[in-house]
Amino acid sequence: MAEPGTSGNVNRKVALITGITGQDGSYLTEFLIEKGYEVHGILRRSSSFNTACAKLYGHWIVVNYREAYGMFACNGLLFNHESPRRGENFVTRKITRGVAKIQLGLMSHLEMGNLDSKRDWGHAKDYVEAMWLILQQDEPEDFVVASGEAHSVREFIEKAFACVGRGVVWRGEGVHETGHDKHTDQLLVKVNPKYFRPTEVDLLLGDASKAKQKLGWTNKTTFEELVKDMVEADLELMKKNPEA
Repeated sequence: MAEPGTSGNVNRKVALITGITGQDGSYLTEFLIEKGYEVHGILRRSSSFNTACAKLYGHWIVVNYREAYGMFACNGLLFNHESPRRGENFVTRKITRGVAKIQLGLMSHLEMGNLDSKRDWGHAKDYVEAMWLILQQDEPEDFVVASGEAHSVREFIEKAFACVGRGVVWRGEGVHETGHDKHTDQLLVKVNPKYFRPTEVDLLLGDASKAKQKLGWTNKTTFEELVKDMVEADLELMKKNPEA
């Protein structure tokens, strides 16, 4: 997000958002419009470029321009943030879509990779507020934005099924592990080795203490509320369009 300089009306607030059609861009647009901004956006394009490399380049080019040219440029190091608008290729959305389809009889079971991988998941709505707060500081700085809690893929699955009144009982180990409905014994989850990542990171956990101290920011949505929001949205989506 960038906030261009104003001319004429000094109270005119203008924001340019790259990737306005994505999860973060859409939530940020709504947030800024509520604050009276005039928002301009660039459509997000799909890219096959390595995301990690692009983020690393983006981070250091911001640092370079800030230090070399005195630009007010900041980095937000955002840990995993999810929502009903999350892309279908992300594990959280894969789970909530799968739970909705299973509940509606549109799918038999979920096939997952590493169930014990842990991530720091927050809600995108909370994180776009942090983006804005970062740009309201007198001096440009970089901030980590995270919930400070780590939850496993297994736990996400359990919470998601709990949203539709199903308990999950796990059986077996490793690639032979399966998850079953606590009451009906229906197969709900199956481990499939093809979804294992070749360079898996077992734990990602952020420390947002600087953001909380300097920005007064804290994530408002709990892990349970996040999962519930996503499951309920996917249930509504699948009811309206089973082929979605």
